[in-house]
Amino acid sequence: MKKRQARYVRHALGMIMAAASPLPLMAQTAPASAPSTTVPADEEPILPNDEFNARLPGADSVDDKADSKAPLPSIDDWLDQQMPAQAGVQGSAPASGTAPAPAPSAELPPATEPPVETELAQPLPALDSVTVPENVADDDSAEKTPEVRYATQLDGFGKTGLEDEFRAASALIDGKGKAETASMVQQRAQADEQLAVRLFHSEGYYDATALASLDQQQDGTLKAILSVTPGKRYKINEIVIHAPETIPPGLIRDSLTLKTGDYIVATAVEAAEANVALKLPERGYAFAKIGDRDILLDPATVTGDYTLPVEPGPRGTFRTITTSGEKQAFGADHMAVIARFDKGDLYDSRKVDDLRKALVATGLFASVAVDPVQTGEPGPDGTEYVDLHVDQEAGPARRLAGELGYGTGQGFRAEGSWTHRNLFPPEGALIASVIAGTQEQGVSGTFRRSNAGKRDKTFQAGAGVNHQKYDAYEAFTLGLNASWSRQSTPIFQKRWTYTYGGEILLSNENTTIDESGENKRLTYFIGALPVQVGYDRSNDLLNPTSGFRANLRVSPEASLQGNVSPYVRASFDLAGYYPISDSFVLAARTKIGTINGVARDDVAPSRRIYAGGGGSVRGYGYQELGPKDANNDPIGGRSVNEFAVEGRYRFGNYGVVAFVDAGQVYESQIPQFSDIRYGVGLGGRFYTNFGPFRADIAMPINRQPGESKFALYIGIGQAF
Repeated sequence: MKKRQARYVRHALGMIMAAASPLPLMAQTAPASAPSTTVPADEEPILPNDEFNARLPGADSVDDKADSKAPLPSIDDWLDQQMPAQAGVQGSAPASGTAPAPAPSAELPPATEPPVETELAQPLPALDSVTVPENVADDDSAEKTPEVRYATQLDGFGKTGLEDEFRAASALIDGKGKAETASMVQQRAQADEQLAVRLFHSEGYYDATALASLDQQQDGTLKAILSVTPGKRYKINEIVIHAPETIPPGLIRDSLTLKTGDYIVATAVEAAEANVALKLPERGYAFAKIGDRDILLDPATVTGDYTLPVEPGPRGTFRTITTSGEKQAFGADHMAVIARFDKGDLYDSRKVDDLRKALVATGLFASVAVDPVQTGEPGPDGTEYVDLHVDQEAGPARRLAGELGYGTGQGFRAEGSWTHRNLFPPEGALIASVIAGTQEQGVSGTFRRSNAGKRDKTFQAGAGVNHQKYDAYEAFTLGLNASWSRQSTPIFQKRWTYTYGGEILLSNENTTIDESGENKRLTYFIGALPVQVGYDRSNDLLNPTSGFRANLRVSPEASLQGNVSPYVRASFDLAGYYPISDSFVLAARTKIGTINGVARDDVAPSRRIYAGGGGSVRGYGYQELGPKDANNDPIGGRSVNEFAVEGRYRFGNYGVVAFVDAGQVYESQIPQFSDIRYGVGLGGRFYTNFGPFRADIAMPINRQPGESKFALYIGIGQAF
């Protein structure tokens, strides 16, 4: 090793010395004691010996003996000594304080003398003083690497049915045949190799291989070829579950939706295991754990033995609800009212999820979580008690809401409300509302208790003052009302809904008594006991696209104006929704209404039946259909029928609607189904998270004197 290092050092030294001396002076590396070189007789010496020796340092002044024992100078010192000497040979001035070398008697031939580069001796300029010409910089920045184009070829997918799925995730396909470099194409091809193998493995082709290659085409483009060999597809052979016995027996195996002979498909296996994790908590096993599966493949039989360990944990029953949180909306006792289970009921995760949704539906929480807690305490029938812990954080209790609409004949109508949803805990809300419109104004206050003593039961009581002025009547009304109800919410769309209660109205109204056009202002004292029942099989509360809805309302009433006049107001609505395609829905509705037991003129005008407008028969003004007085103003009737057909086409967040509406109001108690009036129109929809924004324009068919050429309706929600 030392020998090699020495050889390397000597070689390096020789290189340094050669670089430090001009090529013609290489003879200087010869020792002073070397014998003189004999010059052939026919050649003149380049430098005679006498002159060469004269240029050597004076040997007379040097003690040869002493010099032979002195250490060799360092290479740095040697270079420092040589550089001035060479500079003097090239004509440079000697360093200050250094005596110039004696001038030789004969100069070297000019042809062998290197050219003098005076600029090389100048110091380098500072980096920040160097500028690049603007045109040069522009040329450099404009240069772009040529784009690499390539084609993709897939071989071997055959009848596996996986080519489309592969193309959807392929890096080569996603690149659309363009790349910055060929190396990038190669990286994409390698990524697709791994993708193909993973894809085939996920479908049971565990012997699958994939190979990617790049070929240069005659036109200069690349072709990326991915060749796959699926191999045979493995099937499930034996299914083994390692778990203790459950109640009922075989619960785990029945929940595992795998059977011998099925292909080993990753999504099917994961779905089967997820079903076990879902079913066990639904049957009492709140703390079940699914272990890691094991599949042992046998290439000889092209099958795999499937093994799954499961720890079901104790079988549990519900006990109590506990709660925590720095800011709580209400306590565990009210949560027990909302819950759909009692102490001792078998644990069911579906009831836990239902409680969580019901708490969210109150709108009182910023965050809420419901989790089972293992107690270790024995319950009934060999079970173990499970508590539910609710971690809650109350949200803002106050809310402002608004609604704006316009209808021909009804004008503009704006309604705003302020709500404190938990002013009287638990879930005791106070609501203040204001209506401001061109033809209606009013204020009201309402107290509402949600989940009042029972899940989904709401008690509501309120009072309001209202003024309405339409062509049919003008009324100043003071009202009191109270009701109990079970209604749908955006989170819980209920199949059956109901409302029952009572109301008392004091109304001063200016109305037309009969067709003669005589007007009178009368005061009515009205009592009513309305009942409403609904049945909803539609798929969405705000924007249904399938199913149907039915609603029946019956209100026994008595009107005191001189004499007491009892009567019954009733109506039935039916709406259906049929999806023609994913983007087109055909909707239809019908309504029949009646007032029985009293003459029309004995019914307060505000309680009579009217038709026409955005929620009734479009193409006509609000309350415009039906009997009219001598001034051509509507006076209302005792029966009605309405029909509508609507085609709804949606594209993204937008939609268009074409519709035909029909209907009529009659003075008789039973609808006559004659003299039907029709309206046709188009509408636009803008779909939002809180429902569609609606704008409809319609025109009446066979327009009568006094009726508008068209009617415009703007609001929120579908027409029906």
